[in-house]
Amino acid sequence: MRLIGNIEAKTDAKGRAFLPAVFRKVLQVAGEESLVLRKDVFQPCLVLYPESVWNEQMDLLRSRLSRWNAQHQQIFRQFVSDVELVTLDGNGRFLIPRRYLQMAHIEQSIKFIGMGDTIEIWSHSEKDKAFMDVEEFGKAIESIMQERTEEDD
Repeated sequence: MRLIGNIEAKTDAKGRAFLPAVFRKVLQVAGEESLVLRKDVFQPCLVLYPESVWNEQMDLLRSRLSRWNAQHQQIFRQFVSDVELVTLDGNGRFLIPRRYLQMAHIEQSIKFIGMGDTIEIWSHSEKDKAFMDVEEFGKAIESIMQERTEEDD
């Protein structure tokens, strides 16, 4: 499953948005019917996880945390507690609950960004925070790719 693209959209007065058709098609082909919505851990955006990807992330996180460590329990609780199960209606729309709109500073204009196995939803006013400037990006990717090439040698 490869969710890629950068698509602008709007929410309606009730906070509903159409999931872009390109993403709906990928999810449908992959047999993904349910999505999980959560505020991103690092950025002021929302993340839509296909249910199978969400389950993998939960399993991975759980495997790295001890049930007998209080801080680990708090981390896991915080990660899994503030999520919303999302189902698309017949028109491909879904509701973004008001608290999520507020967390991500979304008023009406949004941007969907495909991140491979997830979809980010950014407020139009916050979208520049999603990207590095061109020069910084070039240097960062060069550094990362050189590290990987050296490891592979």
